[in-house]
Amino acid sequence: MSAHDHDTDCSQVIHQIFTFIDNEMPQADCAVIQKHLDECGPCLAKYDLERTVKSLVARSCSEQAPNDLRERVLFRIREVQISIDARLEGP
Repeated sequence: MSAHDHDTDCSQVIHQIFTFIDNEMPQADCAVIQKHLDECGPCLAKYDLERTVKSLVARSCSEQAPNDLRERVLFRIREVQISIDARLEGP
């Protein structure tokens, strides 16, 4: 593997690191990411840092948003998604 290929793999791994940490990707993709982490010290260090920060935030932020705020945020997210979908479909 050339240095350029390794850099590309690293950028892909870093781009997907939160999806990997949250176990929100297909098992086959997890295996690819895990193999890369096993072989790449800098990416493993980034993974460890992000996992640690996520864990600290989760432990520190035990409060939940009020239901009305959560509903407004979810409603706005749906509006934005509909707007994006409409743009992608075009006229």
